[in-house]
Amino acid sequence: MIIETPRLLLRPMQANDLDDLLLIFTDPNVMASFGGELLSHEQMQRWLQRNLDHQTQFGYGLFSVILKADGTLIGDCGLDVMEIDGAQVAELGYDFRSDYWHRGYATEAAVAVRDYAFRTLGLSRLISLIRIGNIASRRVAEKVGMQLDSEFKRYGNRYWKFAMAKIILEENT
Repeated sequence: MIIETPRLLLRPMQANDLDDLLLIFTDPNVMASFGGELLSHEQMQRWLQRNLDHQTQFGYGLFSVILKADGTLIGDCGLDVMEIDGAQVAELGYDFRSDYWHRGYATEAAVAVRDYAFRTLGLSRLISLIRIGNIASRRVAEKVGMQLDSEFKRYGNRYWKFAMAKIILEENT
């Protein structure tokens, strides 16, 4: 399954995306938005394998986001099934290299994944978990139509939970 937008291709992650994804998760600017440490090669391998396993289990997951203009992998965007408040929900998440921030790529990819979740997968609800203070990620969630649902603590970190119910999407959007 490949999703195409005007500037991007979103395709399922592959094992050979490791080095390109490592550029994201070893970027101090990116990791500051998570409040976390830079990932090691081994941690990145485990993260990638978890995502590949998720794709196998659920039939969808995070997509690698490829810039059409030159084929560069600039981020990931997709869906991660998780348990929140005792219920399984699909989280719309996105991570992009900081040298590609402020160009609308995250919003473009997130809108495409939102549409895929509702139109193709038939999901009824999406959430996004965003570390409190990450204003750029909050703006992306708002631009795709999500609203602040709550604030909560998970794994010792405070998050905004944004949510949206399935919307009727125009076929030409």
